[in-house]
Amino acid sequence: MWRLLQQIRKVGIISEPPPSADASVLQGELQEQIARVFGRALAIRQVDAGSCNGCELEIQALHNPYYNLEGMGIRFVASPRHADALLVTGPVSRHMAQALRRTYEATPEPKLVIAVGDCGACGGVFGESYASLGAVANVIPVDVAIPGCPPTPTALMQGILAAIGKRASS
Repeated sequence: MWRLLQQIRKVGIISEPPPSADASVLQGELQEQIARVFGRALAIRQVDAGSCNGCELEIQALHNPYYNLEGMGIRFVASPRHADALLVTGPVSRHMAQALRRTYEATPEPKLVIAVGDCGACGGVFGESYASLGAVANVIPVDVAIPGCPPTPTALMQGILAAIGKRASS
């Protein structure tokens, strides 16, 4: 124990740097766009189509006090019937393809589909195989793809903002 305390004293506190100030600017813009386009909260249904859960960890980070997604007017819903957008993670496994299609069909029009991570955008390291159909776009139409393995919470907010902008322009 004594050696550990000496090492801590010598090295000091080491942690990763805090998120950039861009996140707070992005939060304000996101809140403004949601209020303008929807006039209420944006309801998102998150679908795991076969991911490794790396993207889900970053999505959960959006709920912490720093990013405060709920405070910006974005909430996650349990049913696709209540959703405005689908947030799909992972390469689509063959066993999840039908469930993803049904979820897409159950989501009321006009709907947004956001493919999250490299796997959702292009199949990632898994690609297409006997067990995987690859990218989400191979199964359902995608409006916005957010690259990254996994994408940062800031990149997720930028992707959601891009999807809202796409909806506003159509």
